[in-house]
Amino acid sequence: MPKANRYFLPGHIWHITHRCHKQEFLLKFAYDRRAWIRWLFEAKKRYSLCILNYVATSNHIHLLVKDRGDNEIPKSMQLVAGRVAQEFNQRKKRKGAFWEDRYHATAIASGDHFARCLTYMDLNMVRAGAVEDPVDWPESGYAELSQTKQRYHLLDHQVLEELLGVTGNSEMYSTRRGWVEEAMRRNLLERDSCWSGSLAVGDEEFVAGVKTGLGIKGWHRTVTKEGQGFVLRENEADYAILPLKCQF
Repeated sequence: MPKANRYFLPGHIWHITHRCHKQEFLLKFAYDRRAWIRWLFEAKKRYSLCILNYVATSNHIHLLVKDRGDNEIPKSMQLVAGRVAQEFNQRKKRKGAFWEDRYHATAIASGDHFARCLTYMDLNMVRAGAVEDPVDWPESGYAELSQTKQRYHLLDHQVLEELLGVTGNSEMYSTRRGWVEEAMRRNLLERDSCWSGSLAVGDEEFVAGVKTGLGIKGWHRTVTKEGQGFVLRENEADYAILPLKCQF
């Protein structure tokens, strides 16, 4: 069962990543990725999980959520990871761990940093070489936005619209589409560990605030300037950033 290695600060946006055990391709079939989406939908119903984006790849997942202050994120992660693993092992007559022991959470500032994180997630499977356009990967928030009919609607459109300053699904999708096309045109597809290997990403004030909010867990972390913003880096001993295998 996964255990949260972070405190979730109310009101913050969190980018969560969780890898399959030993980076095995346990989600390589669409059936299993859809199972993860079904249970994520159940977590949304049970715990009012505020989902802003998601991508299920073949050996790990990305999830962007906003903390409402009701312990809904750890409860949701426990439900989804536990039920997906249980169903998979029963069906395959398999024993052993399905997920890595811990999922990782990174606090993301609103504004430009939030937009960059959305785009980074949207381009995950393009970056992996699995598809040429992110709309072609069904198990993702980007694909959900592009479809008028879908069995499971996971995204919290009201919160997304407020964060992006847009009105309606059409404007939201066209805005996201513009960011994706610009990134692909400029070939901005490199993997950036700040989104999955940090405790926080944003401007200096935001990252310093997260450090303070984490209390003792933030004492020995340093706020550093990286790229277009600041990050609060994780200690390697606490969470090793492993080289990702092919994510098809």
